[in-house]
Amino acid sequence: MASALVLGGGGVTGIAWETGLLFGLEQAGVQLRTADRLVGTSAGSTVAAQLAAGTSLERLFDAQRRGTVGERAAKLSAGGILRLVGGLAFARDRPKAIRKLGQASLEHTDRADAEARRAIIAERVPVAEWPDRDLRIAANDVLTGELHAFTAADGVPLTDAVGASCAVPLVWPPVEIDGRYYIDGGLPYSANVQLAAGCDTVVVIAPLTGGIGVGTSVAAQLKALGPGVRSLVLSPDRDAKRAMGRNSLDPAAREASALAGHRQAERVAAEALAFWERE
Repeated sequence: MASALVLGGGGVTGIAWETGLLFGLEQAGVQLRTADRLVGTSAGSTVAAQLAAGTSLERLFDAQRRGTVGERAAKLSAGGILRLVGGLAFARDRPKAIRKLGQASLEHTDRADAEARRAIIAERVPVAEWPDRDLRIAANDVLTGELHAFTAADGVPLTDAVGASCAVPLVWPPVEIDGRYYIDGGLPYSANVQLAAGCDTVVVIAPLTGGIGVGTSVAAQLKALGPGVRSLVLSPDRDAKRAMGRNSLDPAAREASALAGHRQAERVAAEALAFWERE
């Protein structure tokens, strides 16, 4: 039997909430970081990389509470949201829509922005080498519009793979890797559950459980994995949603989001432990 932990996207508040939830679950004896495969998308790529590298969840939780990881406040404009969601939700050709978003982001990118963003990602994940784990980081190739799952076999710095997965179009610069550009892996899937294919036990921790377009939700992706897959989905409860607020890219909400995730862990720990112990 093989297990997978899938961590979805949700901005800096999503990172904080996931960290708080995972730390609380670990305190309750739910060792999700021991999953055979770790899948990270956008915000979840940061947390997945941190877990795979063996970073202490207590340390990560404390950093979110104290705001010691440098972040730049950002917000996707109403026009940007319309362009991003509208362009994908009804697209007959999703790769083409993603290519357009990637090109639009490239047109508004300068080297200084790219370097500043890379420094932030490097502070989040200060490890360039891939850990000896089955770690998969989702990003979209701007040239093809197709999803690419970075692994150690790609031979690229882990920091760059995470940066690519977190490159929200029209907000952050696309990331150049080996002469190609990549943007956010959360398009159109907020959590790339399909990358858990082959595993029969799947835990999904997702700040956002919907996707953009038909068949992109977490529920739809889990169904597509087949009837023999056991799954558990954890997403923000009402308290966490309130703490995370409406702007997932606002660093000011990190502490509240992390604390809300930690409180939620107390409420779901028994269910999660019973599920994980059957793995």
